[in-house]
Amino acid sequence: MIDNWRDALVDVAYLVTAVCFILGLRFLGNPTTARKGNQLAALGMAIAVVATLFSSDLEEGGSINWTNIGLILAAIVVGGAISSLMAKRVQMTAMPQMVAIFNGMGGATAALVSVAEFMHKEGIGRGEVTSIVLGAIIGSISLTGSIIAFLKLQEMISGRPITFPSQKMFNAGLGGLIAVLGVLIIWLQDGSTAKLLMWILFIAALALGASIVLPIGGADMPVVIAILNSLTGIAAALTGLVLSNMGMVIAGALVGASGGYLTLLMAKAMNRSVPSIIFGAFGGGPEGAAAGGGSTEERPYRSTSPDDVAISLAYAQNVIVVPGYGLAVAQAQHAVRELADLLEEKGVNVKYAIHPVAGRMPGHMNVLLAEANVPYDQLFDMDDINDEFSNTDVVLVIGANDVTNPAAKTDPTSPIYGMPILNVSDAKQIYVLKRSMKSGFAGIDNDLFYDPKTSMVFGDAKGVVTEMVGAVKQV
Repeated sequence: MIDNWRDALVDVAYLVTAVCFILGLRFLGNPTTARKGNQLAALGMAIAVVATLFSSDLEEGGSINWTNIGLILAAIVVGGAISSLMAKRVQMTAMPQMVAIFNGMGGATAALVSVAEFMHKEGIGRGEVTSIVLGAIIGSISLTGSIIAFLKLQEMISGRPITFPSQKMFNAGLGGLIAVLGVLIIWLQDGSTAKLLMWILFIAALALGASIVLPIGGADMPVVIAILNSLTGIAAALTGLVLSNMGMVIAGALVGASGGYLTLLMAKAMNRSVPSIIFGAFGGGPEGAAAGGGSTEERPYRSTSPDDVAISLAYAQNVIVVPGYGLAVAQAQHAVRELADLLEEKGVNVKYAIHPVAGRMPGHMNVLLAEANVPYDQLFDMDDINDEFSNTDVVLVIGANDVTNPAAKTDPTSPIYGMPILNVSDAKQIYVLKRSMKSGFAGIDNDLFYDPKTSMVFGDAKGVVTEMVGAVKQV
């Protein structure tokens, strides 16, 4: 009777956890309530952890297995300490890398738990074996895929596609091998042969995860992160089924569904299909290659000084700031906020245009600007602000490249042709802050840089914007 009541209370706790997760996701959809959403989701996870500690599954022989509980608590303390330290120390520019590596850890957990359950359980049913096999495959792919994404984002390996001869055939063969092994394991269900095959499947899935992400270019990395996030959620849900833990099933399903939906939104924002991202090599052009036919002929461009830009900004009526990864690298968000405040004091209307795939992870620019306390009502998505560029006096592009390239609209031979972009070229005057004329993630020239209305401002974005702040004060 006590066990029945306890299990019922655990189930109620998992239900409360699900409500917290669902509301947390809802609140995360709006910048003004995002902090509350994060806190609510964290509360839900805390409830789930406590409920799990009281679960009858942690009993052995009718009594509480204190050894297992002690190991769980120790893991929580160690993991919590490491993650807290990382979260406090990580720079905003490295946030995509942290998201990738944390996502990989989720995949690793799902895969290892699936393999461990298969190794020590006897007489497993085919339905449970199927969940174990799928959890091991998906979790392993998410683990090594996330590690490769981390290494690319951290620039420990090239961000451009890394390929080897017959790579697609290798991936197809590896995928076929994994499918055959999975079917054999499900058919065998148990025994030493099935366990050996499980280890082979685990290793093959790890190899496939790395091999799939290696040829994907940096321009597609925001979508890749969303895909891997979705895979980790699915793997967690499958592991929850294996462990009969409804909390894990619900959390994994929510992560998998939201990650999948985000993947579709990101792919749509790039006018690309998910299969073309996974199996293609967008962003793989040679560095510095020009848009379209790949001509490397030098094209004339204009450059100017921060002081001249400051004068144009101070006497403008409407200004739009377009942030990109260059702003994140330079950590210029606070200087940009200071510049915007000065312009507003002079009666200038300042807005920020956010492209869905700007930066290196979904929502990167929103998070960056929120750190500098930029008012949420000044942040506009691409679809909401694109029509306003034609009535804008000055656009200040800071580190954004491919998402402002007019070739996406005008050059059918360009690899980014058809990708929705910010209509920066419609503005009356454009200033682009960059360290050099180097191409972006897609490896192609940006036609915007050679527009007669565009002037380049070279240098570190934070230093350049700081100079602009000083100059605006003198106007």
